Amino acid sequence: AQLVESGGGLVQVGNSLRLSCTVSESTYTIETAAWYRQPPGEEREFLATISSDGRITTYANSVKGRFTISRDNAANTIYLQIASLQPEDTGVYYCNADLQEPWYNAALEQWDSTSLNDVWGQGARVTVSS
Repeated sequence: AQLVESGGGLVQVGNSLRLSCTVSESTYTIETAAWYRQPPGEEREFLATISSDGRITTYANSVKGRFTISRDNAANTIYLQIASLQPEDTGVYYCNADLQEPWYNAALEQWDSTSLNDVWGQGARVTVSS
């Protein structure tokens, strides 16, 4: 299974954008998740993280107030809302998460789960133009 980002593209300064992150195989659920960004020619940087139930979120100081991470567990999707886009927001945005796949263990007659930790998506490119 892998993560799939969408919603990137070319946007104007000051506009808003929402990125989405889903799983390629629907049998997996997204647990704790995070967004990262890699500006051109720079290192990948942490942006925000969200707990599996969505109650706990943390942000990098540089994006607090403009970025909002959220999730829809029914849709098994993670979002990153970016307000008031600036040229420095240009980059490739990556979703990172721990995944779980529940399965029924017939031998033990109980539900079990397979975990995939630290899974990355291919990235969604965002270009902010003035």
